[in-house]
Amino acid sequence: MPDRTFTLAEAQALLDEVVRPLAERMVELCAAVEPLQREWRTIVIAIGSNGGGLDHERASALRESLEQAQAEVGELVDEVLALGVQVKDPAQGLLDFPAVIDGQPALLCWLVGEERIGFWHTLEGGFAGRQPLP
Repeated sequence: MPDRTFTLAEAQALLDEVVRPLAERMVELCAAVEPLQREWRTIVIAIGSNGGGLDHERASALRESLEQAQAEVGELVDEVLALGVQVKDPAQGLLDFPAVIDGQPALLCWLVGEERIGFWHTLEGGFAGRQPLP
């Protein structure tokens, strides 16, 4: 059982007041990192073959951008975790708020883009087991 559990009202208030902008920023950063990672893989392959035509300045700038974005995502994840909220997928903005439903441990489930927390699942159920809140 997690250290903190939330009622639906507490989870929604925390989402509205603090968590939503953090989660939205996580999703934005992860989306921005994707093309950078593809470009980085291309550079790594070029280095692995013979390194010919490698733009060292671009490679250095790309690596710095990637490291900075990944560090910021890590900081956002840590900030959300410190609030007692579980980050299941930073790229999608999938979060779970530990709760108790019908006397059993459960997770209130929210995804960036959803207006309100409207789903829950068992601890083992995961996203695939999401059910509408009663």
